[in-house]
Amino acid sequence: MSDRGEVLVLDDEETVCRRLGDYLSERGYAVETFTESEKALARLAEKTFDVIVTDLKMRGPTGMEVLRTVREKGLPTEVIMITGYGSWYESREAEFLEVFEFVPKPFRMKEIEGLVRRAAKKARRSGRPS
Repeated sequence: MSDRGEVLVLDDEETVCRRLGDYLSERGYAVETFTESEKALARLAEKTFDVIVTDLKMRGPTGMEVLRTVREKGLPTEVIMITGYGSWYESREAEFLEVFEFVPKPFRMKEIEGLVRRAAKKARRSGRPS
């Protein structure tokens, strides 16, 4: 467990997972990365994270399905969605499901870290068990 927060990173691009995971780990976050959404969803059944950073479009369940799962289970987890192909409809649906932020690719690591920091604080204030 990390004092800064526990983060799940999900992107079907191995490079994105590795770079983002390493960047957040170096800044004190406990990070688990996944390139397969089915495995990430299985992990969510076992553990609660402060923040999920997920790609929108992936093989298998999409980032929107991950967000929907988090909300349906009532998890006090904030979700940051990243995408290179987001539509207006998808961004509105994400807003309806209370996504923390919808971020277009390419993004800057510093931008994502700032969002993760704010999202982790919000998740912990909402009553996430330690």
